[in-house]
Amino acid sequence: MKYLLATLVFMTLMTSKIIFDFNKDSNIKEWRIVNDGVMGGLSVGNFSLSADGHGLFKGEISLENNGGFSSVRYRFNKTKVTKDSYISIKLKGDGKKYQFRVKDDSSNYYSYIVTFPTSGEWEEVKISLKDMYPSFRGRKLDMPNFSKDEIEEIVFLIGNKRTENFTLLLDKIALDQL
Repeated sequence: MKYLLATLVFMTLMTSKIIFDFNKDSNIKEWRIVNDGVMGGLSVGNFSLSADGHGLFKGEISLENNGGFSSVRYRFNKTKVTKDSYISIKLKGDGKKYQFRVKDDSSNYYSYIVTFPTSGEWEEVKISLKDMYPSFRGRKLDMPNFSKDEIEEIVFLIGNKRTENFTLLLDKIALDQL
């Protein structure tokens, strides 16, 4: 009984804010692709809505011309976070590893990142903001992990240092916090 009461209290204190909930009518014009072409690479990524109304990030990674990544980013109004905030993402990957990135200020040259595996099945990935480390161009920076008061950009990136096709379906992205 004590466990049930504690669980109910915890769930009552937890709040959730939807960052993006994909459906057949979603407006995805604010989602932007950034491929390694910005550095001369030849990778190609695209973002669209699938027939079922999911965000569909797919393409091909090329290592030619020092390439090797594709990303899709979404900027939104600054959203308050706490030290205990985490991101919940319902997605279906292709068995490959992806990076999830956030920025507290979209003008920063660096992002806070974490790498997560995908299973090939629908799953919920939970990412604690405080576990995300600062990185720039693939290098970890000598700065503390994420401890900011807000976020305004999220990014999904694939760059596994090999030539490969990729497909990542996104259903819902939420900010959960106490």
